[in-house]
Amino acid sequence: MSFSTQIPFNKPFLIGKEMEYIRRAVESGQLSGGGFFTEAVHQFFQKRYALHQPLLTTSCTDALELAALLLDIQPGDEVILPAFTYVSTANAFALRGAKLVFADSQPDHPNIDAIQLERLITPRTRAIVCVHYAGMACDLETLLALAKQYNIALIEDAAHAIESTWKGKQLGTLGTLGTFSFHETKNIMAGEGGLLCINDKHLTQHARIIYDKGTNRQAFLHGQANKYEWIALGSSFAPSELIAAYLLAQLEEIEKIQTQRLTIWNRYQNELQDIEKSGKIQLPKIPQHATSNGHIFYLICHSASERKQLIAYCAEKNIQLTFHYQSLHQSPYFAQQHDGRKLPNADQFSQCLVRLPVFYELRAEEQTRVIEAVSSFYKSKN
Repeated sequence: MSFSTQIPFNKPFLIGKEMEYIRRAVESGQLSGGGFFTEAVHQFFQKRYALHQPLLTTSCTDALELAALLLDIQPGDEVILPAFTYVSTANAFALRGAKLVFADSQPDHPNIDAIQLERLITPRTRAIVCVHYAGMACDLETLLALAKQYNIALIEDAAHAIESTWKGKQLGTLGTLGTFSFHETKNIMAGEGGLLCINDKHLTQHARIIYDKGTNRQAFLHGQANKYEWIALGSSFAPSELIAAYLLAQLEEIEKIQTQRLTIWNRYQNELQDIEKSGKIQLPKIPQHATSNGHIFYLICHSASERKQLIAYCAEKNIQLTFHYQSLHQSPYFAQQHDGRKLPNADQFSQCLVRLPVFYELRAEEQTRVIEAVSSFYKSKN
C-alpha cells in the first residue's frame, strides 16, 4: 500500500479574480442572469473568437437543447451523431422526438468518421452533430461539404474544444451552431456552465426569444414592442451572475491556463512515446490542420481487461485514471432502438481508452509519478 498523496484525475482551481468578481456580483444587486458579468463573457467570446452571437447557458447540455429548439427539430426528424459521446449530445435531440442515427468513430481517433456519413443521410436528416473529442477537430472539410450539399445543419459540440482550432479558426465557430462547456473538468471552468455560438445570422433573433423563455423580452427592453409576451417555445437557459463572474475571471487568465495544460499534455506525449513505439499503447493523434488545447490526454490499451488492470495498478499508487464514454448505441436506454449496424471503432474506444490526470495545478513531480506508474505497468507486461 502506497502512502503518497493521491493524485486525482481532476481538481477545480482558483487562478485570478474569481472570489472578487463573485463578491462584486452580489454587491451589484443582480444575481439573476443577463447582468454585467454575463455580458462581459459574451463580449470576451465575440472579441477573441469573432463570434456573431454567443449566449451563455447553465451548461453545455442546455446549449445543445437550445440548439435543438432553435432548429425546430420535430418528431421523426433524423439527427446523425457519434456513438462515442456523452449522453447530453443525444438527449438534446431525443427530447425533441428525433430519430437518433449513431455513427462510428474513426479507426485511429475517437472523432466521428465523417467519410462514412453520407450513406446515413436520408430526406429526413435535419442535422449532423460532431463532437471534437479531446479538443481535436473532426474532419470539418467533409462535414461542412455534406452540410452544404444536403442543406442540413452542422452542430459542433465543442465542449472539449475552447482554444482549439481547425485551419486557424476556433472550433465551434464553423458550423451552423457550436456549443461549449465550462464544467469543472474543462480547461476553463465555472463548476457548471455552457455557451451556444450562433454562427448563422438568420437564427439570431429567434435564438434570443427561445433564450428568454419564449418571450419578446429583448424587443420590449429596446422599445421595439409595447408588451412583454410569450410568443414561442423557450426555456430558462441563462446562468446566474455568480457563474458568469467566476467564468469571466477564468477567461481573463486563459493564456496562462492554456500554457500550463499544454505543457502537461506535451510532456505526456513525449515521455510515453517509447511505450507506443513498442506497440503496447496508442497515444493521441492530432488531426491534419488541427491543434490540441491540452484538454484530455488518453491512452488506448489493447483490451478492456488491460485497461482495468492499468487503472487498478495506478490506484494502488494513489493515482486516479479513468475511462470515458460508453457507446450510446449499446446503452440500456437505446439498444432496442438501434438499427443493428456494427460500430466497432466506437466500441473499441469505449472499452480501451483511459484518461490520465490533466489539470492546472498538477505539479511536475506528480506528473512524474503518473508517467512512472504507467511505464512500470507496461514494463511488467514484457
